Amino acid sequence: MAEPVAPDARPLPQVASGTCYALFAYEVGQAIDLDECERRVSALTQRARIRHKRRAPKYFEFHPPPLRVTQEIEGLPVGSHRTAATVDVLLFDFGAVSVTYTIPFAGPLASLLALSDALYDNPTLLADSHQRIAQLVADVTPAITKPGIADFVEPYAIFQIEAFTTPCPPASLSAAHAHEMAQILRSERDRLSPEEVADAVACRITFGPDDLAIIDWDAALLVDRDGDDVRDVLEFANVELLEMRFLDQQLDGALDESYERLSRRAWARHLLPGSARADLRRIGQLQVDAAVLFEGVNNALKLLGEQYLARVYRLASERFHLAEWDASILRKLQTLESIYQKLSDQASNWRLEALEWIIIALIAIEIVLSFGLPGR
Repeated sequence: MAEPVAPDARPLPQVASGTCYALFAYEVGQAIDLDECERRVSALTQRARIRHKRRAPKYFEFHPPPLRVTQEIEGLPVGSHRTAATVDVLLFDFGAVSVTYTIPFAGPLASLLALSDALYDNPTLLADSHQRIAQLVADVTPAITKPGIADFVEPYAIFQIEAFTTPCPPASLSAAHAHEMAQILRSERDRLSPEEVADAVACRITFGPDDLAIIDWDAALLVDRDGDDVRDVLEFANVELLEMRFLDQQLDGALDESYERLSRRAWARHLLPGSARADLRRIGQLQVDAAVLFEGVNNALKLLGEQYLARVYRLASERFHLAEWDASILRKLQTLESIYQKLSDQASNWRLEALEWIIIALIAIEIVLSFGLPGR
Protein backbone atom coordinates (compact mmCIF):
# COMPACT_ATOMS: atom_id res chain seq x y z
CA MET A 1 0.00 0.00 0.00
CA ALA A 2 1.32 3.42 -0.91
CA GLU A 3 2.41 5.82 1.79
CA PRO A 4 -0.24 8.43 2.67
CA VAL A 5 0.08 11.81 1.06
CA ALA A 6 0.43 14.77 3.40
CA PRO A 7 -2.70 16.89 3.58
CA ASP A 8 -0.64 20.00 2.80
CA ALA A 9 2.38 20.72 0.63
CA ARG A 10 4.83 21.24 3.48
CA PRO A 11 7.71 18.73 3.49
CA LEU A 12 7.52 16.17 6.25
CA PRO A 13 10.37 16.10 8.79
CA GLN A 14 12.93 13.32 8.57
CA VAL A 15 13.59 11.34 11.74
CA ALA A 16 17.30 10.73 12.32
CA SER A 17 16.80 8.40 15.28
CA GLY A 18 13.79 7.16 17.16
CA THR A 19 12.47 4.21 19.13
CA CYS A 20 9.01 2.74 19.41
CA TYR A 21 8.14 1.05 22.70
CA ALA A 22 5.37 -1.54 22.37
CA LEU A 23 3.85 -2.25 25.80
CA PHE A 24 1.64 -5.18 26.80
CA ALA A 25 0.21 -5.24 30.33
CA TYR A 26 -1.08 -8.48 31.89
CA GLU A 27 -2.77 -9.46 35.13
CA VAL A 28 -1.16 -12.64 36.49
CA GLY A 29 -2.37 -13.02 40.08
CA GLN A 30 -3.65 -11.38 43.22
CA ALA A 31 -0.16 -10.39 44.42
CA ILE A 32 3.52 -11.05 43.67
CA ASP A 33 6.22 -11.47 46.29
CA LEU A 34 8.91 -9.51 44.43
CA ASP A 35 11.78 -10.65 46.69
CA GLU A 36 10.91 -14.31 46.20
CA CYS A 37 10.35 -13.67 42.49
CA GLU A 38 13.80 -12.08 42.19
CA ARG A 39 15.44 -15.07 43.87
CA ARG A 40 13.74 -17.47 41.48
CA VAL A 41 14.40 -15.42 38.35
CA SER A 42 18.06 -14.93 39.31
CA ALA A 43 18.50 -18.70 39.10
CA LEU A 44 17.31 -18.67 35.47
CA THR A 45 20.53 -17.19 34.09
CA GLN A 46 20.01 -18.80 30.73
CA ARG A 47 16.69 -17.00 30.25
CA ALA A 48 16.90 -13.64 31.93
CA ARG A 49 18.86 -11.16 33.96
CA ILE A 50 17.74 -8.80 36.68
CA ARG A 51 18.20 -5.07 36.22
CA HIS A 52 18.67 -3.72 39.71
CA LYS A 53 19.01 -0.10 38.60
CA ARG A 54 15.76 1.33 37.31
CA ARG A 55 15.61 3.85 34.49
CA ALA A 56 13.32 6.12 36.51
CA PRO A 57 14.75 8.97 38.60
CA LYS A 58 14.71 8.89 42.38
CA TYR A 59 11.47 10.88 42.58
CA PHE A 60 9.59 7.80 41.39
CA GLU A 61 8.49 6.48 44.78
CA PHE A 62 7.05 3.04 44.09
CA HIS A 63 5.80 1.15 47.14
CA PRO A 64 7.39 -1.38 46.77
CA PRO A 65 9.54 -0.78 43.67
CA PRO A 66 8.71 -3.11 40.76
CA LEU A 67 11.12 -5.76 39.56
CA ARG A 68 12.52 -5.43 36.03
CA VAL A 69 13.68 -8.53 34.17
CA THR A 70 15.50 -8.27 30.84
CA GLN A 71 15.26 -11.28 28.53
CA GLU A 72 17.28 -12.04 25.41
CA ILE A 73 15.19 -12.66 22.28
CA GLU A 74 15.56 -12.92 18.55
CA GLY A 75 14.25 -9.84 16.78
CA LEU A 76 10.59 -10.16 15.86
CA PRO A 77 9.17 -8.72 12.61
CA VAL A 78 6.76 -5.80 12.92
CA GLY A 79 5.81 -4.72 9.42
CA SER A 80 9.07 -3.62 7.75
CA HIS A 81 10.77 -3.22 11.15
CA ARG A 82 12.18 -5.62 13.73
CA THR A 83 12.29 -5.48 17.48
CA ALA A 84 15.58 -5.19 19.37
CA ALA A 85 17.28 -8.29 20.77
CA THR A 86 15.99 -7.76 24.31
CA VAL A 87 12.60 -7.42 25.95
CA ASP A 88 11.88 -5.92 29.37
CA VAL A 89 9.40 -7.50 31.77
CA LEU A 90 8.32 -5.32 34.69
CA LEU A 91 6.58 -7.01 37.64
CA PHE A 92 4.43 -5.11 40.16
CA ASP A 93 3.60 -6.43 43.61
CA PHE A 94 -0.17 -6.07 43.03
CA GLY A 95 -0.11 -8.82 40.39
CA ALA A 96 0.46 -6.95 37.13
CA VAL A 97 3.25 -7.46 34.59
CA SER A 98 4.23 -5.15 31.74
CA VAL A 99 6.17 -6.44 28.72
CA THR A 100 8.09 -3.90 26.59
CA TYR A 101 9.51 -4.43 23.09
CA THR A 102 11.75 -1.77 21.56
CA ILE A 103 11.68 -1.05 17.82
CA PRO A 104 14.25 1.37 16.33
CA PHE A 105 13.07 3.55 13.45
CA ALA A 106 14.27 6.37 11.21
CA GLY A 107 13.12 8.10 8.04
CA PRO A 108 10.15 10.31 7.10
CA LEU A 109 7.68 11.10 9.83
CA ALA A 110 4.94 9.67 7.61
CA SER A 111 6.63 6.24 7.74
CA LEU A 112 5.63 6.00 11.40
CA LEU A 113 2.06 5.50 10.25
CA ALA A 114 3.01 2.17 8.65
CA LEU A 115 4.69 1.10 11.92
CA SER A 116 1.67 2.23 13.94
CA ASP A 117 -0.62 0.29 11.62
CA ALA A 118 1.58 -2.82 11.93
CA LEU A 119 1.54 -2.58 15.72
CA TYR A 120 -2.24 -2.42 15.99
CA ASP A 121 -3.39 -5.83 17.35
CA ASN A 122 -0.08 -7.27 16.14
CA PRO A 123 -0.48 -11.07 16.40
CA THR A 124 3.28 -11.74 16.59
CA LEU A 125 3.93 -9.51 19.59
CA LEU A 126 0.68 -10.52 21.28
CA ALA A 127 1.52 -14.22 20.98
CA ASP A 128 5.14 -13.76 22.05
CA SER A 129 4.27 -11.59 25.05
CA HIS A 130 1.59 -14.02 26.22
CA GLN A 131 3.93 -17.00 25.86
CA ARG A 132 6.65 -15.08 27.70
CA ILE A 133 4.29 -14.22 30.56
CA ALA A 134 3.01 -17.79 30.77
CA GLN A 135 6.59 -19.12 31.04
CA LEU A 136 7.53 -16.53 33.66
CA VAL A 137 4.44 -17.32 35.75
CA ALA A 138 5.28 -21.02 35.55
CA ASP A 139 8.85 -20.30 36.70
CA VAL A 140 7.86 -18.17 39.70
CA THR A 141 4.45 -19.64 40.62
CA PRO A 142 5.27 -20.00 44.37
CA ALA A 143 5.93 -16.24 44.47
CA ILE A 144 2.44 -15.41 43.14
CA THR A 145 -0.72 -15.41 45.23
CA LYS A 146 -3.62 -17.00 43.33
CA PRO A 147 -1.72 -17.21 40.01
CA GLY A 148 -3.73 -16.97 36.83
CA ILE A 149 -3.35 -14.92 33.64
CA ALA A 150 -6.39 -12.77 32.88
CA ASP A 151 -8.14 -13.28 29.56
CA PHE A 152 -7.34 -9.81 28.21
CA VAL A 153 -4.28 -7.63 27.67
CA GLU A 154 -3.78 -3.85 27.65
CA PRO A 155 -1.47 -2.80 24.76
CA TYR A 156 0.06 0.64 24.33
CA ALA A 157 2.63 2.15 21.95
CA ILE A 158 5.05 5.00 22.65
CA PHE A 159 6.79 6.57 19.63
CA GLN A 160 9.83 8.49 20.84
CA ILE A 161 11.71 10.71 18.39
CA GLU A 162 15.19 11.49 19.71
CA ALA A 163 16.42 13.63 16.80
CA PHE A 164 15.47 14.95 13.37
CA THR A 165 17.89 15.21 10.45
CA THR A 166 17.28 18.96 10.44
CA PRO A 167 16.12 20.99 13.44
CA CYS A 168 12.36 20.85 13.90
CA PRO A 169 10.98 22.68 16.95
CA PRO A 170 8.19 20.61 18.56
CA ALA A 171 5.86 23.62 18.57
CA SER A 172 6.03 23.98 14.78
CA LEU A 173 5.79 20.20 14.39
CA SER A 174 2.49 20.00 16.25
CA ALA A 175 1.13 23.02 14.40
CA ALA A 176 2.16 22.06 10.87
CA HIS A 177 1.78 18.27 11.04
CA ALA A 178 -1.05 17.65 13.50
CA HIS A 179 -2.91 15.55 10.93
CA GLU A 180 0.03 13.16 10.41
CA MET A 181 0.58 12.84 14.17
CA ALA A 182 -3.13 12.13 14.70
CA GLN A 183 -2.99 9.38 12.08
CA ILE A 184 0.01 7.83 13.83
CA LEU A 185 -1.68 7.97 17.23
CA ARG A 186 -4.93 6.51 15.90
CA SER A 187 -3.31 3.96 13.51
CA GLU A 188 -5.53 5.35 10.79
CA ARG A 189 -4.40 5.60 7.16
CA ASP A 190 -7.53 7.40 5.93
CA ARG A 191 -7.93 11.14 6.22
CA LEU A 192 -9.28 12.26 9.58
CA SER A 193 -11.79 15.01 10.27
CA PRO A 194 -10.60 18.21 11.97
CA GLU A 195 -12.53 17.18 15.08
CA GLU A 196 -10.78 13.80 15.20
CA VAL A 197 -7.38 15.42 14.72
CA ALA A 198 -8.06 17.94 17.48
CA ASP A 199 -9.14 15.18 19.85
CA ALA A 200 -6.11 12.97 19.07
CA VAL A 201 -3.57 15.72 19.84
CA ALA A 202 -5.53 17.45 22.61
CA CYS A 203 -3.56 15.96 25.54
CA ARG A 204 -0.11 17.41 24.94
CA ILE A 205 2.48 18.80 27.29
CA THR A 206 5.97 20.31 27.06
CA PHE A 207 8.68 20.92 29.63
CA GLY A 208 11.09 22.94 27.48
CA PRO A 209 11.34 24.31 23.93
CA ASP A 210 12.87 21.09 22.60
CA ASP A 211 10.47 18.44 23.89
CA LEU A 212 6.85 17.45 23.40
CA ALA A 213 4.57 14.69 24.67
CA ILE A 214 1.20 13.93 23.04
CA ILE A 215 -0.83 11.31 24.91
CA ASP A 216 -3.72 9.48 23.29
CA TRP A 217 -5.78 6.42 24.20
CA ASP A 218 -3.78 3.76 22.31
CA ALA A 219 -0.45 5.51 21.76
CA ALA A 220 1.74 8.45 22.69
CA LEU A 221 4.19 10.49 20.64
CA LEU A 222 7.28 11.91 22.37
CA VAL A 223 9.82 14.32 20.92
CA ASP A 224 12.56 14.05 23.51
CA ARG A 225 16.21 13.02 23.62
CA ASP A 226 15.74 11.49 27.06
CA GLY A 227 12.13 10.55 27.76
CA ASP A 228 12.71 7.64 30.14
CA ASP A 229 10.83 9.25 33.01
CA VAL A 230 7.81 10.15 30.87
CA ARG A 231 7.73 6.61 29.46
CA ASP A 232 7.78 5.19 32.99
CA VAL A 233 4.75 7.28 33.91
CA LEU A 234 2.88 6.17 30.78
CA GLU A 235 3.80 2.53 31.39
CA PHE A 236 2.43 2.69 34.92
CA ALA A 237 -0.74 4.47 33.75
CA ASN A 238 -1.27 1.69 31.19
CA VAL A 239 -0.84 -0.93 33.93
CA GLU A 240 -3.26 0.99 36.13
CA LEU A 241 -5.83 0.98 33.33
CA LEU A 242 -5.39 -2.79 33.01
CA GLU A 243 -5.94 -3.25 36.75
CA MET A 244 -9.03 -1.03 36.73
CA ARG A 245 -10.50 -3.04 33.83
CA PHE A 246 -9.64 -6.31 35.58
CA LEU A 247 -11.06 -5.19 38.91
CA ASP A 248 -14.23 -3.92 37.23
CA GLN A 249 -14.63 -7.32 35.57
CA GLN A 250 -14.03 -9.13 38.87
CA LEU A 251 -16.57 -6.96 40.64
CA ASP A 252 -19.16 -7.69 37.94
CA GLY A 253 -18.65 -11.39 38.63
CA ALA A 254 -18.75 -10.82 42.39
CA LEU A 255 -22.00 -8.85 42.10
CA ASP A 256 -23.63 -11.54 39.97
CA GLU A 257 -22.62 -14.20 42.49
CA SER A 258 -23.75 -12.03 45.41
CA TYR A 259 -27.13 -11.31 43.82
CA GLU A 260 -27.62 -15.04 43.34
CA ARG A 261 -26.79 -15.72 46.98
CA LEU A 262 -29.05 -12.91 48.15
CA SER A 263 -32.01 -14.03 46.01
CA ARG A 264 -31.65 -17.70 46.95
CA ARG A 265 -34.96 -18.93 48.42
CA ALA A 266 -35.05 -18.51 52.18
CA TRP A 267 -36.10 -22.10 52.84
CA ALA A 268 -33.03 -23.35 50.99
CA ARG A 269 -30.78 -21.38 53.33
CA HIS A 270 -32.75 -22.67 56.33
CA LEU A 271 -32.40 -26.29 55.25
CA LEU A 272 -28.62 -25.98 54.82
CA PRO A 273 -26.98 -25.34 58.18
CA GLY A 274 -24.11 -22.85 57.91
CA SER A 275 -25.19 -21.72 54.43
CA ALA A 276 -25.68 -18.11 55.53
CA ARG A 277 -22.26 -18.07 57.19
CA ALA A 278 -20.67 -19.50 54.03
CA ASP A 279 -22.37 -16.82 51.91
CA LEU A 280 -21.13 -14.07 54.21
CA ARG A 281 -17.58 -15.44 54.22
CA ARG A 282 -17.55 -15.66 50.43
CA ILE A 283 -18.87 -12.13 49.88
CA GLY A 284 -16.58 -10.78 52.59
CA GLN A 285 -13.60 -12.37 50.84
CA LEU A 286 -14.65 -10.84 47.52
CA GLN A 287 -14.83 -7.43 49.22
CA VAL A 288 -11.39 -7.78 50.78
CA ASP A 289 -9.73 -9.00 47.56
CA ALA A 290 -11.20 -6.13 45.54
CA ALA A 291 -10.38 -3.49 48.14
CA VAL A 292 -6.78 -4.69 48.54
CA LEU A 293 -6.18 -4.61 44.78
CA PHE A 294 -7.82 -1.20 44.43
CA GLU A 295 -5.71 0.33 47.20
CA GLY A 296 -2.56 -1.42 46.02
CA VAL A 297 -2.80 0.02 42.51
CA ASN A 298 -3.78 3.53 43.60
CA ASN A 299 -1.00 3.75 46.19
CA ALA A 300 1.78 2.09 44.18
CA LEU A 301 3.23 5.24 42.60
CA LYS A 302 4.04 8.52 44.29
CA LEU A 303 5.68 11.32 42.29
CA LEU A 304 7.62 13.38 44.82
CA GLY A 305 9.08 16.76 43.94
CA GLU A 306 8.45 16.50 40.20
CA GLN A 307 5.53 18.63 39.07
CA TYR A 308 6.06 18.00 35.36
CA LEU A 309 5.72 14.22 35.70
CA ALA A 310 2.72 14.70 37.95
CA ARG A 311 1.14 16.71 35.12
CA VAL A 312 2.03 13.97 32.63
CA TYR A 313 0.34 11.43 34.90
CA ARG A 314 -2.78 13.61 35.21
CA LEU A 315 -2.98 13.92 31.42
CA ALA A 316 -2.61 10.15 31.00
CA SER A 317 -5.26 9.58 33.68
CA GLU A 318 -7.59 11.95 31.89
CA ARG A 319 -7.04 10.28 28.52
CA PHE A 320 -7.45 6.77 30.00
CA HIS A 321 -10.56 7.87 31.97
CA LEU A 322 -9.07 6.48 35.18
CA ALA A 323 -11.28 8.72 37.33
CA GLU A 324 -14.39 7.20 35.72
CA TRP A 325 -13.03 3.70 36.31
CA ASP A 326 -12.36 4.59 39.96
CA ALA A 327 -15.90 5.91 40.40
CA SER A 328 -17.41 2.81 38.81
CA ILE A 329 -15.35 0.51 41.02
CA LEU A 330 -16.24 2.43 44.19
CA ARG A 331 -19.95 2.20 43.31
CA LYS A 332 -19.66 -1.56 42.83
CA LEU A 333 -17.75 -1.94 46.10
CA GLN A 334 -20.54 -0.04 47.85
CA THR A 335 -23.15 -2.28 46.20
CA LEU A 336 -21.23 -5.35 47.34
CA GLU A 337 -21.16 -3.94 50.88
CA SER A 338 -24.94 -3.37 50.68
CA ILE A 339 -25.50 -6.99 49.64
CA TYR A 340 -23.23 -8.20 52.43
CA GLN A 341 -25.23 -6.14 54.94
CA LYS A 342 -28.55 -7.51 53.67
CA LEU A 343 -27.30 -11.09 53.94
CA SER A 344 -26.00 -10.35 57.42
CA ASP A 345 -29.37 -8.91 58.42
CA GLN A 346 -31.16 -11.95 57.00
CA ALA A 347 -28.87 -14.27 58.94
CA SER A 348 -29.46 -12.28 62.14
CA ASN A 349 -33.23 -12.35 61.65
CA TRP A 350 -33.14 -16.08 61.03
CA ARG A 351 -31.15 -16.64 64.22
CA LEU A 352 -33.61 -14.51 66.20
CA GLU A 353 -36.59 -16.35 64.72
CA ALA A 354 -34.99 -19.69 65.45
CA LEU A 355 -34.29 -18.60 69.03
CA GLU A 356 -37.91 -17.46 69.48
CA TRP A 357 -39.21 -20.80 68.22
CA ILE A 358 -36.87 -22.68 70.55
CA ILE A 359 -38.15 -20.64 73.50
CA ILE A 360 -41.76 -21.25 72.46
CA ALA A 361 -41.05 -24.97 72.10
CA LEU A 362 -39.43 -25.13 75.55
CA ILE A 363 -42.41 -23.34 77.10
CA ALA A 364 -44.81 -25.72 75.35
CA ILE A 365 -42.87 -28.72 76.57
CA GLU A 366 -42.89 -27.34 80.10
CA ILE A 367 -46.68 -26.88 79.94
CA VAL A 368 -47.25 -30.37 78.57
CA LEU A 369 -45.02 -31.90 81.23
CA SER A 370 -46.78 -29.95 83.98
CA PHE A 371 -50.17 -31.40 82.96
CA GLY A 372 -48.92 -34.87 82.20
CA LEU A 373 -46.98 -35.65 85.38
CA PRO A 374 -49.04 -36.93 88.41
CA GLY A 375 -48.68 -35.16 91.74
CA ARG A 376 -47.97 -31.77 90.33
